[in-house]
Amino acid sequence: MQPIIRRTALVALGLAAALGATGAAQAKGPSRATVNGPGLAAPLVVRGSGEDGGSSSLGRLTEDAGFFPAVFGQSPDPMLPARPAGALGPRYTITYTVPGPGRSTQITQDLYPYAGNGAITYMRPGQKVFSWQHTRGGWYAAYGLRAMLVRAGLPARPPVSAKPGPFSGRTWLFGLGGAVVLAVLAAAAAVAWRRPRPAPTT
Repeated sequence: MQPIIRRTALVALGLAAALGATGAAQAKGPSRATVNGPGLAAPLVVRGSGEDGGSSSLGRLTEDAGFFPAVFGQSPDPMLPARPAGALGPRYTITYTVPGPGRSTQITQDLYPYAGNGAITYMRPGQKVFSWQHTRGGWYAAYGLRAMLVRAGLPARPPVSAKPGPFSGRTWLFGLGGAVVLAVLAAAAAVAWRRPRPAPTT
């Protein structure tokens, strides 16, 4: 009877060890990240260890951007229930390189650093992490992320996507008003030209 009990205990310990190893693999952090978006002459490259709890630049990025709850899920769940209301401003993209068995995987996350109440991130659900793991996804309030990225080279203010054209804003209104005035003057001149002139007196 005792050998059976001992064998059962060993099997249970083996299963626990396997589950623990799987959990450790699933919680693997990225080894590198790049940030692309408007106003950047070149992508921002963030290096370090993605799972050091914020000791390196990359660790701080993964913590502030909500990488782990967005990829693997977390309890209690810090993800937002839905997209925040209002305009979020220009969109940037964070691309994470996650090392895995055999090869690395790239996971993308949208970043809105200039949102009204603080930076917001969004990760698309269903992105492949490992053969057995896909991203949970969702919206995350990344309030401390903007200051960190500004120090790394992100513009302190939202970049202007395009310069105003010659007929944009007030210039456009002034141009329209001038065109209307010219059209009225041209019409008045045409009417005056066509009006019958009195016959010359002798």
